[in-house]
Amino acid sequence: MDLIRSGKAPEVIRRKGAEGNLPLPAEDKIEILTLLAAAPEAELREKALDTLQGWDRAEVRRVMASPRTAPDVLRFAAKQLLPEREELREILLWNPSLPAEFHHLLKPKPVPKLAAVAAPAPPTQPPPEPVPLRAVQEAAKEPPSKSEPKPATKLAAEQTDVEILAKVAAGARIEDVVGAPVEVPPEVTKHDDEVTPKDRETLIEKINRMTVVEKIKAALTGNMETRSILIRDSNKTISRAVLESPKISDTEAEGYAAAKNVSEEVLRLIAANRKFMKTYVVVRALVNNPRAPIDVTLRLIARINDRDLKGLSLNRNVPDVIRSMAAKAIKQKEEATKVKLPGKH
Repeated sequence: MDLIRSGKAPEVIRRKGAEGNLPLPAEDKIEILTLLAAAPEAELREKALDTLQGWDRAEVRRVMASPRTAPDVLRFAAKQLLPEREELREILLWNPSLPAEFHHLLKPKPVPKLAAVAAPAPPTQPPPEPVPLRAVQEAAKEPPSKSEPKPATKLAAEQTDVEILAKVAAGARIEDVVGAPVEVPPEVTKHDDEVTPKDRETLIEKINRMTVVEKIKAALTGNMETRSILIRDSNKTISRAVLESPKISDTEAEGYAAAKNVSEEVLRLIAANRKFMKTYVVVRALVNNPRAPIDVTLRLIARINDRDLKGLSLNRNVPDVIRSMAAKAIKQKEEATKVKLPGKH
């Protein structure tokens, strides 16, 4: 990433980056594509822009909704992607990482006024035939047609789960975002010390009956027992909402980082969270988790202390490449600490 930002990356790396084929998280791949879309080489620019235009739309929306996305990436989306992806307009406006001076790029263009044209005279038609009385009586018996739902009730259906979470993470109330009250069971908001064994038994059933919006609210405002259930939800937005919760402690984050029953996406999100990565035990748990993506754990080996490096080099559960890199790091540190004898002159 640093080499590409500085323009010093080898050509083969830049080409793979423009194709979206580097072994990096989606957030980094998209940032690289935005950087290469402004490269001096025309062929590289076109390739990066084509790759970005064809990228999975849901993945792009998720990255643009994240407050951790670089401002330059958001600005690029506002200038280059918005003309063909109108759905990004509101997502970018809600993202607090987009600098205020770029908000003018998101203002919708005014609709040009059409010149008034005299309407042609309607063709002369014979007067309509009178409707029989029986037809009028039958029509009066029909039930009235259902009216269109109000905008407030349609609002939640028109938004993706990612957009709802992005707005709530930016500080909005979830009820204001979806335009309707969102209720969760009382067991969800109980204090951790007040959760009884009976609550735990019924909580899973109640969570399974929740809607996505209710699960998002439960993930953000619920207790630790609720989060431990929702972190394993198959919907990535729900597990992301759990990690956005301000109630997560370092111990809880360490547990998620070491868990074998969470998705790779959860482990990637933990590794991308600066708050979690400031805690050493979370870093150590990630590196020793066999489910953690290799491209994530390789970057964290340099942060492991000598004692834990030795344990990592002997850990048969992690991939071979992680063990060998840990052993290599130990050898390098040992050679660096050896006393060098002065040479003969």
